[in-house]
Amino acid sequence: MIRGDFFENVWDIVAQIPRSKVTTYGHIAEYLGSRSAARTVGWALKAAKGSHLPCHRVVNRNGVLTGAKNFGGPNTMEKLLRMEGVTFDGEGCVIMSRHLWVPVSELH
Repeated sequence: MIRGDFFENVWDIVAQIPRSKVTTYGHIAEYLGSRSAARTVGWALKAAKGSHLPCHRVVNRNGVLTGAKNFGGPNTMEKLLRMEGVTFDGEGCVIMSRHLWVPVSELH
């Protein structure tokens, strides 16, 4: 359910991302009614550092692991995703055609 606090709404969506799937900052922002708030989604994920949330499942629109620095080093985010079965192309980007999950209204 969408509530008033943007960060909490982001966290609710992140908690729903299935194992071996990823979503993007933009898809979360769009779902919450503000496609231009993708950067704010990133701030919400940074604020959730150390939580139980699977924040490592949020990547940029091209499958780049832009939040990797928040996971204890440049390889940790990739390692977590690979352990879940997420695959990458030759440039280290998530293969979005296989792993993209987009939040939909049925999840509310």
